[in-house]
Amino acid sequence: MPYEGVASDYVYHWLSSAKQHAEKLASGTTFPEISGAKAALIPFPLAPTLEQTRIVEKLEELLSDLDAGVAELKAAQRKLAQYRQSLLKAAVEGTLTTDWRAARVRSGEPQETGADLLQRILNERRASREAKQLAKYAEQGKSPPKGWRTKFPEVVSADQINFAVLPKSWTWSSLGECFFVAVGATPSRKEPRYWGGNIAWVSSGEVRFERIAQTRETITSEGLNKTSTQINPKGSVLLGMIGEGKTRGQVAILDIDAANNQNCAAIWVPETKIAPEYVYYWLWSRYDETRRGSSGNNQPALNKKIVEAIPFPLPPLNEIRQIVELVESALTQVAGQEAAIEHALKQVTAQRKNILKAAFAGQLVPQDPNDEPANALLERIRTERANLTGTAKPRGRKPRTTA
Repeated sequence: MPYEGVASDYVYHWLSSAKQHAEKLASGTTFPEISGAKAALIPFPLAPTLEQTRIVEKLEELLSDLDAGVAELKAAQRKLAQYRQSLLKAAVEGTLTTDWRAARVRSGEPQETGADLLQRILNERRASREAKQLAKYAEQGKSPPKGWRTKFPEVVSADQINFAVLPKSWTWSSLGECFFVAVGATPSRKEPRYWGGNIAWVSSGEVRFERIAQTRETITSEGLNKTSTQINPKGSVLLGMIGEGKTRGQVAILDIDAANNQNCAAIWVPETKIAPEYVYYWLWSRYDETRRGSSGNNQPALNKKIVEAIPFPLPPLNEIRQIVELVESALTQVAGQEAAIEHALKQVTAQRKNILKAAFAGQLVPQDPNDEPANALLERIRTERANLTGTAKPRGRKPRTTA
């Protein structure tokens, strides 16, 4: 409790501004702490009692205005986040391109549908895999065995998926139908020769709703060959599969060829003509659903099979390009507004510090020569402390009594 003549609110505001003093006195590495004895060493600018009142009143006025401004900025941030989710939802459900489709229909030009695109993708994937398998048999000098051809999943029809109704020219599919899905691995940390090479290697912590142009770590060719990871082509979409925090369900686009660890799946979109951004937007739009669709008890996680089974709304190829163009333009504007808000929040933080600094430097409110001087107040506090110390009961053992 402050002594008489020292306002509690004045002390509170000072301690709010004295963080740097407390940090210098704190000890500990993981959780720095400050003892009561060290806390007593924090300097305290004692102002006259009446000036304390004026300082507190002015601080509450100014800080209240700042708090209101921060609340408005935070509300704007939330609205932008909601708008972004609404934008992504409209994009991957076909609402965003309703007018565009209507114009295409009026033009009378023949259009490839999403179902046509899906069948073409399956045919191309099958032909590519079969050609590779035939080459492998030829290299081994073997004849293809009976039933050797690669089997692909059946085409998923709209009534098989309990999901949103798509435009007529779209179709439901799954990530595993449209794309090859790869899961990576981590070379042994005990082998230095596996690390520091020229092959980019992505950890799941780097998959966080952005494009990846460089990685924190790299591996060597030996490290690549000694694990089950692989080099994913530029344009692959990475999906975080494991993590209690935000990691599971987050996505990223590779702007480089790179391997990845076992905690994220790589979706090889570049094997098709589909824009990776569209796949990225789809997975971003269903972040919460992806997290709920994981398996496991101790640490909820996705796996290759679950990722391959994720439903995927497939529009015609030219509409995919239109969607990407519209979403990229809108997201660029959102990012600019978010950056402006972040800058404003930093300015508010700096302004708060400056106000508090001015308050406790005697520059925020006018000083009154008729106020009791601070040194007189300090002397009274010292006297009060001395009196309290002098009247305290002595501590020690009770004297013995004799019968």
